[in-house]
Amino acid sequence: MSFLVYDLIFLSFFVLFLFVFLYKKRKKLDREGLLVLYRTSWGIKLINKLGKKHKGFWNFLSYVSIFCGYVLMISVIYLIYNIVKIYVLNPILVRTIKVPPILPLVPYLPQVFKLEFLPPFYFTYWIVIIAIIAIFHELAHGIFAAHNKVKIKTTGFGFFPFFLPIFLAAFVELDEKKMAKKRKFSQLAILSSGTFANVITAILFFVIFVVFFIFAFKPAGIIFDSYATSQVHIATINSVNNITLNEKSYSELLNLMNSSEFNEIKSGNRVFLATKQMIENQKNNDILVLYNSAPAIKNNLSRIIIDINGEKVTSINDLSFKISKYKPGDKISLGILTDGGYKSQEIILEENPEKPGSAWLGIGFYERKSNGILRGIIQKISSFKDPNTYYETKIGELGIFIYNLIWWIILISLSVALINMLPVGIFDGGRFFYLSVLALTKNEKIARKAFIFSTQFFLFLVFVLMFFWIISFFR
Repeated sequence: MSFLVYDLIFLSFFVLFLFVFLYKKRKKLDREGLLVLYRTSWGIKLINKLGKKHKGFWNFLSYVSIFCGYVLMISVIYLIYNIVKIYVLNPILVRTIKVPPILPLVPYLPQVFKLEFLPPFYFTYWIVIIAIIAIFHELAHGIFAAHNKVKIKTTGFGFFPFFLPIFLAAFVELDEKKMAKKRKFSQLAILSSGTFANVITAILFFVIFVVFFIFAFKPAGIIFDSYATSQVHIATINSVNNITLNEKSYSELLNLMNSSEFNEIKSGNRVFLATKQMIENQKNNDILVLYNSAPAIKNNLSRIIIDINGEKVTSINDLSFKISKYKPGDKISLGILTDGGYKSQEIILEENPEKPGSAWLGIGFYERKSNGILRGIIQKISSFKDPNTYYETKIGELGIFIYNLIWWIILISLSVALINMLPVGIFDGGRFFYLSVLALTKNEKIARKAFIFSTQFFLFLVFVLMFFWIISFFR
């Protein structure tokens, strides 16, 4: 039975439990805006105890937290700027992503939208991550509030009743009147402490992530990026699919190509392969990037190679060494990994046109560059691994489950930290921004106008993103 089945069963039991719990506690529920809140006194004694001890330590962290808050606010504004630029100027990429820009990360989203650059996201992950992020975030707010002698009235959790009671949120309710009377530095420290805690959570779990990976995974193959390519000038092309190229022009080359398969292109005494789409993407270029007619592409070789004639391959250098032991024309058996699992594939090696006399497969390894903001963040999280090495877990499916869970904790912790520092009214960043403007101008009217403008401006940007997301499917 796949993990998805167990996850759906867990989801069903969790929703049932929550419905029963909330029904029994219905008299203790309060409505506040879009949220329904369940207030408790859980953890208040512990929070007060922690906040009142080690005053020098919390004073120091207050400076760090506020600084972190400003860094996060600048970063998220820059992030939003880049996202808007992509949605306005790059409709092809937006169509490829498919996901609406303001859709929250909910269970199964990567699976539903087939976002292959993201690991699966299960409900089990979601509930564990919500608990970890919310507890650390709200605990930090409470500790810094207690340190600054702001009363904690209640703790608890809330949910959005319009989306079933599984969309949970934790909270620490402070005495807002007392907080408003505190000096601006204290308020800024309390407001930024939650996002600061999210950053610390991300760093902590990144260390755990690296340590777990070192002990739970081992190299088990290589992953190649593409089939080998070469640059070819149009003027040197002799024929396309055995039809002579007379004018040696881009338009003539394109007209001779089939649209649904690889086309054979001859230049001098060498043969290359390319699809029509591949050539169309290089419009107005005299020098084209074409696939070499090599064993890998002709045999549609899978991107993950496990072994050669039964000998394990664990790195690019290891692959090159093992291939060098063979000659052009030798037949080898490659162990490859496909969607259907492990299988063997026989391939006849050919001569490397760049190194006469030596054998080659015709695969390429390129420097990986982040394409898009999310991909860039993902690449940074996994930067300690060799991107061209395939790893397998030493502890079976449990290793993959834990690896993906920690990976999501890191990504979502950073995302929450950034989003929560947006200078918008519903986030901590909204009041943080208001207090910052007030401290600079000493004018409450200017600060209030700046706060209102900032909130409305970013809500307008959300409208812009949604508008360009919709029209991207018609452009």
